[in-house]
Amino acid sequence: MTISGSIRRVGRGRKWWALLGFGAAVTVAAAVGALGVRGTQEEYASLAQPAWAPPSWLFGPVWTVLYALIAVAGWLVWRQAGWGPALGAWVTQLVLNAVWTPLFFGADRYGLAFAEIVLMWLAIGVTVALFRRVSRPAALLLLPYWAWVTFAAALNFAIWRLNG
Repeated sequence: MTISGSIRRVGRGRKWWALLGFGAAVTVAAAVGALGVRGTQEEYASLAQPAWAPPSWLFGPVWTVLYALIAVAGWLVWRQAGWGPALGAWVTQLVLNAVWTPLFFGADRYGLAFAEIVLMWLAIGVTVALFRRVSRPAALLLLPYWAWVTFAAALNFAIWRLNG
């Protein structure tokens, strides 16, 4: 085995460990968002909702896929550009993502949660724009997330109006 072969393998291994790190970051964001918030399915079911509101069981599978896409997108940008403004935006939108659940479910602050989700939506847009400069695939991976947050914002607004 050559030294360059060993270095390549270590570099490749580091890249895969980094992907796990990005996965851990989104897992922490999801966990922080859910911390101290129990009975969200029951609370969601008890709210006055628009006719187009999805069933509560749909949110878990959708968010699982979206969090995976968010992690891979961040990892792709990190591989191309390292830490910089694009990943700063990625962290910002992830923090905003973690804050929404406690506002909406934990505090029952539907109006404040709506204002916060608008900020999250804008942060995702900035992240997509910055990611596009570094990695088109990474930017594309965030589009389903941005679309879902658009839908979630509309749902948050409708619930706020119906329950306010």
